[in-house]
Formats: sequence, structure tokens, C-alpha cells
Amino acid sequence: MKTAAKAAGKPAKAAAKAGAKAAGKTAGKSGSTKATKTKSAERVTEILRLLHERYGEAQCALDHRSPWELLVATILSAQCTDVRVNMVTPQLFAAYPTPEAMAAAPIEALERLIRTTGFYHNKAKSIQGAGRVISEQFGGRVPQTMAELLTVPGAARKTASVVLGVAFGKAEGVVVDTHVFRIARRLGLAKGDTPQKVERELMRVIPRERWIGFSHEVIHHGRAVCVARKPRCAECHLEKLCWAKDKTCHSAGR
Repeated sequence: MKTAAKAAGKPAKAAAKAGAKAAGKTAGKSGSTKATKTKSAERVTEILRLLHERYGEAQCALDHRSPWELLVATILSAQCTDVRVNMVTPQLFAAYPTPEAMAAAPIEALERLIRTTGFYHNKAKSIQGAGRVISEQFGGRVPQTMAELLTVPGAARKTASVVLGVAFGKAEGVVVDTHVFRIARRLGLAKGDTPQKVERELMRVIPRERWIGFSHEVIHHGRAVCVARKPRCAECHLEKLCWAKDKTCHSAGR
């Protein structure tokens, strides 16, 4: 009887031991996941801190005096540099300063004024259409919601986010231009292969109150240091936090 009891107890002890071991693994895995998430959150916070420390005064590079001018300039900036747009808009706004005037402008005149921004046929139709919709449907004022702005010709989500953020201080999205798209992926903040996917990822990891400033800061960083053709990693204050595989230098910090 004693031997039988002892034998019967062995499976129970083995099962208990296995259960404890499994529980330990689960707890360890859970703790590891939690630590990884915390480390990731701390890393994002540090990236945001360093960006703001260096580029906290960064502003929209498109010259404008009103939400309307900003909307038009942003539409013209597609596939074009801000510098070029700023060279074109003074004459454009001198000739057609309001949405009503833009809507009534001869399309050929608009094309001539914006020709050097590229894709001028489509852009001329967009800014003329924007003038018409804003003057007829919004009383001549640029709307202040994402849904309404998306009904304006030429105003896709990125354009709408620029206008809402810069002109009205409303964070409805993260502006993902070529710089933000490239650098967000280099830093490991996003993995998406389209601007839309990258924006959704950034909106999840970046606090909403930083959405507007983050884009301005990253754009300036992309122009000054993390240039596309040959990033100046040795000069980069984010280098220790950067996960890019093509870094031109590697510090001992990582």
C-alpha cells in the first residue's frame, strides 16, 4: 500500500512541477512583453524630446497670410518644393486673392502663374475648384473640419491635416510627407509601405498633442541632417536611437 501510494503520488508531483514551470514561463514572457512595451514607450518619448529640443521652433515652410492662402500653397506643393511654391504664390495671390476671385479666374491664367510647380494643368483645376467650393458652399471661409475639407478639390488628407494643424491648431492627423515617411521608418516608429499606413502607425505611438509639431520637426530634420541621398549620421542627435540599416556611422550606444 505504501509503495502504491508513493507511485501514485509521482504523477501528481510531476504535474505540479510542470505546471509551476509553465506558469513561470508565462509570467516571464508577460514580464518581458511589458518591459519591451515600456522600453519602446520610453524610446518614443526620448525621440520626441530630442526632436523638440533641436527643432521646437520649426514652422510650416509655406508662406501664407490666411487659411485660404495656406490651402492653395499646400495644394501646389504636391511633387514640388516649398521654396518653388513660395516663389509662385505672391503673384498668384496678387492677381486672385480670394476664393471667389480664384473661382472666376481663367484657367489659362492660373496655369501660366503656377506652371513651374509642375502638374500645372491638374493643379490649376484644383485651386479653381477649391475657390468655387469654398465660396459657394462655405461662405468664402476655409472649413475647419476634416470631413468638410475633404470635399474641397485638391485637398486630400495630408493637405487637410496641414491646413487644420497650421491654420487652426487642430490635430486631426499626422502630416506624412516624403521626409516624415522616410524618417519614421528609419527610426522604427512605423513600418508601413504607404503614407496612409505610416500615418496610422504614428497616430498610435505619438501623443495627439505632438502630432502637429512632430511633422514640422521631422521635416526640418530631414532637410538639415537626415537627408535622403546621404544621411549625416555623425551629426545626428538621434543616431543612438536610430534603427536604420544604412546608417553611415554607429555609436557605441547601441
